[in-house]
Amino acid sequence: VGIGLTSFDGNRGNAYENHPPTYSIGYNYFKDFHSSFGLGLEYSKHSMYIDTPVLLCNQTNGCQMIEVNITRTYFSYRYYIDTTNLGTAITYSNPYMTGRLEYWYVTNKYRDRPIPNDTGGGIGLGVGFGLEFPIVVKESYLNLEMLYHTVNFHDKFTSDYQPTSSGSSGGNEDLSGHVFSTIVHYVFNW
Repeated sequence: VGIGLTSFDGNRGNAYENHPPTYSIGYNYFKDFHSSFGLGLEYSKHSMYIDTPVLLCNQTNGCQMIEVNITRTYFSYRYYIDTTNLGTAITYSNPYMTGRLEYWYVTNKYRDRPIPNDTGGGIGLGVGFGLEFPIVVKESYLNLEMLYHTVNFHDKFTSDYQPTSSGSSGGNEDLSGHVFSTIVHYVFNW
């Protein structure tokens, strides 16, 4: 189980306000001392506030508040680096590299406008690294994992949030961008 932060760059990063924490729950199966496979579920909450006319909401004050809920499921692979000949601090941290195949499900709720919810999913890949510090050896660990995600969101190339006039400073051309997550897990082992 874990909590952390999910953030974005690009146009999606400019549009979104992040609302931590990100919640995470997962299961890892160790094949051997160097590799494990995992299944998991994560949830994060974000919002957009658009107060200028855009293609979707051509009113004077735009779409206003849009609540964004993102749920993702993943299948992961971890490769634990052999640190037997390195220093105690590095060996103690159990460093690993990880890769994930992910499905991201996004729901946009228009709080201030009578517009139906916009929902959809997208396939993504995540790569990163992590550290696992033992609390009680072979029983519990504190895990820190940092990932870079590239996701084909259903609304990635939407023109809904483009400004209606060329001189307008609000809105976004599209919602392209990448994702970054940092999550701290408490790991139970048996």
